[in-house]
Amino acid sequence: MLLNADDLDAMWVCLRENCVIDDATGAEKMNYEDFCHIATVCTEQIGQKCKRFFSPSNFMKFEKDDSGRIAILPFYLYVMRTVSLTQARIDMSELDEDSDGFLQPHEMEAYIRGLIPNLAQLRDMPTAFVQMFCRIAARKFFFFCDPHKRGKACIKKVLLSNCLQELMELHQESEEEVTDVEQAENWFSLTSAQRICDMFLALDKDTNSTLSKQELKEYADGTLTEIFIERVFDEHVRRSKVGGGNSREMDFESFLDFVLALENKDTPEGLTYLFRCLDLNGRGFLTTADIHTLFRDVHQKWIEGGTIASMLVDVRGFWAHDNRENLLQEEEEQVEET
Repeated sequence: MLLNADDLDAMWVCLRENCVIDDATGAEKMNYEDFCHIATVCTEQIGQKCKRFFSPSNFMKFEKDDSGRIAILPFYLYVMRTVSLTQARIDMSELDEDSDGFLQPHEMEAYIRGLIPNLAQLRDMPTAFVQMFCRIAARKFFFFCDPHKRGKACIKKVLLSNCLQELMELHQESEEEVTDVEQAENWFSLTSAQRICDMFLALDKDTNSTLSKQELKEYADGTLTEIFIERVFDEHVRRSKVGGGNSREMDFESFLDFVLALENKDTPEGLTYLFRCLDLNGRGFLTTADIHTLFRDVHQKWIEGGTIASMLVDVRGFWAHDNRENLLQEEEEQVEET
């Protein structure tokens, strides 16, 4: 039997009622004698299912002060995380239709959908957005837990991943405990999911639910180089018939991978995605010629950036940009006259 929410609340009350306050830090702590007493009280109130958390080996896992006491909060968080992971493993195993220890995308989306009512920051999500949110959330699990792109994520790997921990952070009450910045940085927050969705819709000028190379070039205010965009399509976008014949367009899932790679460049998964784009000839390493080619496009963007700088510091530069269509027409007329 697993501890439920009421059991966890009862354990927290029991811990606080039977701990001592550290005079120096104000932290709530317990020594081993207190630990054993709390174990007895909790067992009486909750039952035998809580007894396994109060073993001597568990007490020894936590940092002790000079008096041999441990803080009650880290212990309680350990209990919560253990219960949460065990429940997650059970829930995922129930959704694993072929019992192979892996989840397919629709199974992962179903797991996330089941969590939404229990996550404080998501429970008020508009019903119309739930399906889209589940697609966005599930994609991060597959980006990090399905490195070979087999279309299924190992349950054990999911349970141990930082992704699940990040998702579970949404248990916190947003109005009291979470800042706007933290919400924006958490991929699984409603704020982040809406940002990603709005970004895709803004780029999709022809509203065909996919992005062309030209549309993707507008990502990040058009700062990405042309050769990088080309390589993204070469390496990470499947061939399709969208747009007529042999053209390639990026679907929403591929766009999510693209954003995840750029926002997680310091991870092995993000680096792997980006390196395939930078490895122009598929050698497995970068040559001097590759770096020269890549930097040449960066330099070109740098030159183009002078337009923006001129707009910001020079009124003539701003006027020239604001009237660029008229100036271009005048230049064309002058060419025709000559």
